[in-house]
Amino acid sequence: MKKVFVSGCYDLLHSGHVEFFRQAAQYGDLYVGIGSDKTIEGYKHHKTVYSEQERLFMVKSIRYVKDAYINQGSGILDFLPTLDIVKPDILVVNEDGGNDDKRRVCEERGMEYIVLKRTPQEGLTARSSTELKKVESRIPTRLDLAGTWIDQPYVSCFAPGWAITISLEPTFEIRERCGLSTSTRNMIKKVWPYQLPNMDPEMLAKLVFCFENDPERSAGIISGAQDSIGICMPGLCRHYYDNRFWPEKIETCNDEEILAWLEAHLCMVPMFPRRPGCSVVEGKDINKVKVQALAQAADDCWNAIMKKDLRAFAKAYKASFEDQVSLFPAMIQPGVQEYIDKYSAMPDVLAWKMPGAGGGGYLALVVEDAEQFNKEHSEAIRITIRRPGM
Repeated sequence: MKKVFVSGCYDLLHSGHVEFFRQAAQYGDLYVGIGSDKTIEGYKHHKTVYSEQERLFMVKSIRYVKDAYINQGSGILDFLPTLDIVKPDILVVNEDGGNDDKRRVCEERGMEYIVLKRTPQEGLTARSSTELKKVESRIPTRLDLAGTWIDQPYVSCFAPGWAITISLEPTFEIRERCGLSTSTRNMIKKVWPYQLPNMDPEMLAKLVFCFENDPERSAGIISGAQDSIGICMPGLCRHYYDNRFWPEKIETCNDEEILAWLEAHLCMVPMFPRRPGCSVVEGKDINKVKVQALAQAADDCWNAIMKKDLRAFAKAYKASFEDQVSLFPAMIQPGVQEYIDKYSAMPDVLAWKMPGAGGGGYLALVVEDAEQFNKEHSEAIRITIRRPGM
């Protein structure tokens, strides 16, 4: 029986790997070289999900595999020392894993070189680590609906009020610097890379807030609590701020009719990321009258949502954004107004705002019918509000 050798990371082990092993094993006894933790971190610039010993255990447990080893080399040819141990007759690679260096190694060692196409097992979806990594993290994001900026004490010191957020499932590409709290989300991923832990959401939100706002942060800027709350607390949430970083009280709504109603009338369209060096707080103009208006708009927005009153919701939503801009005019960076002009002119668009601090990113729209709007506008993004337990 000939000896067959394959090599890879096999970190996010999936059905595509198993099918590759099955096909390779048809040529003889299959031996597998596995990239070490050190090699993967040095070559791919990230830590592994599973340690090399865990990956070795999983690969060895697959019935098509005769034996497996942790490669002791480095770089793309880290398996060379393992070849000296196995002394295989055949090297098998998949169609996007082959290269001239591997072909040359086979020529030098008198090994047959076989390239397999990526074909899934019949009845299964095609899988690849690259595709899985695009959706590997199930960390939610958040969309602020009204009242935000009031989570900063230098705003709420003029008048207390509510901020309103919804937690969103990551069903779309969440772009950096686009107002969807990616800085907080990235901090969470340092501790929990793939999903939030199963614990009390409010306690989790406070842990995230404290972790992100390390007192020794060089920037000296405290991120608003609405980011951690909006991500960690499922459903619709409002939080009340009164001259403090953490809210005095938090109220949630997970009524399915209300959440589905919001999903039926909200969508987003991409603009451009907030540009490097952009300061949305430059030129801020904060006073009691403006902050009171922001707080009132958030009250009106919440009440309209509870009544599922679309016109009142759109009016309060738009008013809240206008109040934000009156406090922080630099939210409207060059290029933003053109997008607002384009979408506000559409008859089925009732209101609009930029998520987060603005300066770019997305426009979050209130529309007559989100499903229909998405059919007519391919760039539009449907949102899915995270329910408890998701």
